[in-house]
Amino acid sequence: MKPKITVGVCVKDCEATIKEAIDSILNQDYSHDLMEIIVVDGNSKDKTLEILKDCLKNAKIKTKIFQEKGGLGCQRQKVIDNANGEYIVWVDGDMIISKNYISKIVEFMEQHPRVGIAKGRPSIKYKNTLTVLEVMSHYVEKNVDYQSDKAYSKTLGTGGSVYRTRAIKEAGGFDKSLKYYCEDWDVEIKIRALGWFRIIINNVEYTDYERYGITWKILWRKYWLRGYYTYQFLRKHPRLVKHYKMFPPAAFLAGLLYAHKLFKITHKRIVFLLPFHYLFKMTVWYIGFMKSYLNSSR
Repeated sequence: MKPKITVGVCVKDCEATIKEAIDSILNQDYSHDLMEIIVVDGNSKDKTLEILKDCLKNAKIKTKIFQEKGGLGCQRQKVIDNANGEYIVWVDGDMIISKNYISKIVEFMEQHPRVGIAKGRPSIKYKNTLTVLEVMSHYVEKNVDYQSDKAYSKTLGTGGSVYRTRAIKEAGGFDKSLKYYCEDWDVEIKIRALGWFRIIINNVEYTDYERYGITWKILWRKYWLRGYYTYQFLRKHPRLVKHYKMFPPAAFLAGLLYAHKLFKITHKRIVFLLPFHYLFKMTVWYIGFMKSYLNSSR
């Protein structure tokens, strides 16, 4: 018998992309009788919840919809508390997963019983230049051995990941106090501490930021918030990140290194814009980080 699967969808204000995300779940070739979808809406102000309900009203997959105002940590824990699946596959509101994504990722987990978290690789097929650079940066950043000490401070992230339910429950679930970012980082630290492995599956791909792409405004907000809330997260996990690696000039050099690696893979000259992309987003990250530090020092 194949295992039961829970698909966790935590969303907020993503009316432009949520239909494609839900459709990609409903079109999975995995047995729908063995799937359930748990949606947790973070009090969306747009039409996200209305679109969700319309997409799921005739679905053959069992569905539960909740609303949770407490932030991402609370949203993800709501999925854990209500999940009946042996595995939880996380799909973000701006993602599209291929038709066989769940089949392939679950097959891998069944063959590797000590893997607690696994994830496919992002597809690099986009028209928007800024989106291409962002996805490329994710691609190369995750091209590491997640069992090595070098990758201790890296996180797979939840979007596109599969969690073994036993592993996440053994780790005590998500920290509900982490409301906006780093809730996935925190739980991965706990899962790894229990001896579970994390891994990227090379032959499985997913697509995010589909169609609408990233703008400079979106990128600014994303990394400002990430820097702001990473400071609060690091108060819980001090010395987890070496700050000199996050300094903008160091990020520029990292972008040069990544561009060299990616050019060998893609043979696309666009990769040589990565150093400037990294310089921008890590400058924004540092502004958010310092703002959080100054607010906490008052």
